[in-house]
Amino acid sequence: MAFIADSLKRVKPSPTIAVTDKARVLKAAGRNIIGLGVGEPDFDTPDNIKQAAIKAIESGRASKYTAVDGIPELKAAIVRKFKRENGLDYKPSQIIVGTGGKQVLYNAFVATMNPGDEVIIPAPYWVSYPDMVLLAGGEPVEVKTTVESGYKLAAATLEKAITPKTKWLLLNSPSNPTGAAYTKAELKALTDVLLKHPHVWVMTDDMYEHLVYDDFEYFTPAQVEPKLYDRTLTINGVSKAYCMTGWRIGYAGGPEALIKAMAMIQSQSTSNPTAVSQWAAVEALDGPQDFIPKHNAIFKERRDLVVSMLNQTKGLKCPKPEGAFYVYPSCAGTIGKTTPTGKKIETDEDFVTELLEAEGVAVVHGSAFGLGPAFRISYATKTEDLEEACRRIQRFCGNLK
Repeated sequence: MAFIADSLKRVKPSPTIAVTDKARVLKAAGRNIIGLGVGEPDFDTPDNIKQAAIKAIESGRASKYTAVDGIPELKAAIVRKFKRENGLDYKPSQIIVGTGGKQVLYNAFVATMNPGDEVIIPAPYWVSYPDMVLLAGGEPVEVKTTVESGYKLAAATLEKAITPKTKWLLLNSPSNPTGAAYTKAELKALTDVLLKHPHVWVMTDDMYEHLVYDDFEYFTPAQVEPKLYDRTLTINGVSKAYCMTGWRIGYAGGPEALIKAMAMIQSQSTSNPTAVSQWAAVEALDGPQDFIPKHNAIFKERRDLVVSMLNQTKGLKCPKPEGAFYVYPSCAGTIGKTTPTGKKIETDEDFVTELLEAEGVAVVHGSAFGLGPAFRISYATKTEDLEEACRRIQRFCGNLK
């Protein structure tokens, strides 16, 4: 359609939403579908956070526009969070609150990208990263990692990917889709490279920060290398750890001039994030945190179950991730095989399509995240459903010839 902007030809719809929609259609048609495509906790928002929202509504604090980039009370809570948990000092003028982490990322790209500017994105990556860069007029530079490296970017690989046009390195730890998380030493190796290239800024998506297992100690780049503080945008939010995906609150700390530019974009697009959600987020960050380790213990059990069952499956190889609530098994061992109905598995997209048709298990193909043949499973769902889904995957792979 000639009326639609040419820039939209550069982007594609979200594959994770597509698989969820397809599963929903099959479910509505009466099929027994187990959906492992969506990345959100199956726990409800904690009661103290809900009560803070109700109180904000009843007191009239949720009825009016707020400051475009967040209420002072939430900015102050975010300043405290960064200091308490990451050892990072920010002023309220260095903080922005957006409608989810996605808006914060997008604002940052729009505020900084000129045509031809490059963003280094380690693959596998969250599906939205390259498309946001493209929409902002930049060029995503996808740098592939390997299952052997634990799906993490090596310093030598980063060094090779940097060019005079590189504007940002985008890091996501723990990662969506792999669950891989960078240790302090691994981050230090990357920040040492970045110190040699002062024109490269760091955008870090820390959304899964609190979802780590096996005594993993979490660090963020500006904490590991304070010399990068002035060119780092540290992005986070309440969606995952606080079970608040539907509340849509993300935030970031960074250099004042960048935050100001991002706020200007927000003022001309959405204006302020929802007032009631902001008050709920204040309670999330300042209130009790004791439910997080309880949830993590359940997530860890689920991770261990899924990794174990998938590694007992013919043709699959599944590394054990350090964090988030995803596993990213390689299905290279199934490529070239044929289903009982005579369909040949030629790609990971074929694999997930046939798995959904034959066994009613919805997962997302790895090529959607920039690295296949693999697929992503979200284990943020009931343990019995995960067990049944893994049995169905075992049966499906066992039936391939």
